[in-house]
Amino acid sequence: DAVNQLIDFRHLHLTEDGIRMYPGRLRYVWPAELDLMARLAGLRLRARWDDWQRSPFTARSGSHVSIYEKAGAGG
Repeated sequence: DAVNQLIDFRHLHLTEDGIRMYPGRLRYVWPAELDLMARLAGLRLRARWDDWQRSPFTARSGSHVSIYEKAGAGG
């Protein structure tokens, strides 16, 4: 649901006793929206990467790892 930024998913857990399905819903936010929420909470962006290997974040990145710290903290 692009308008409400929602993703419905099903997590399947396979065990010896059978299969269990756990439905879920996530709300995703764009990096700029996350930055605004962080700023309103007194945080500032320290770093942003494309992945956990610290690949550069670009306009073509499909994911991000964002690191925040208290505003005014040295970095």
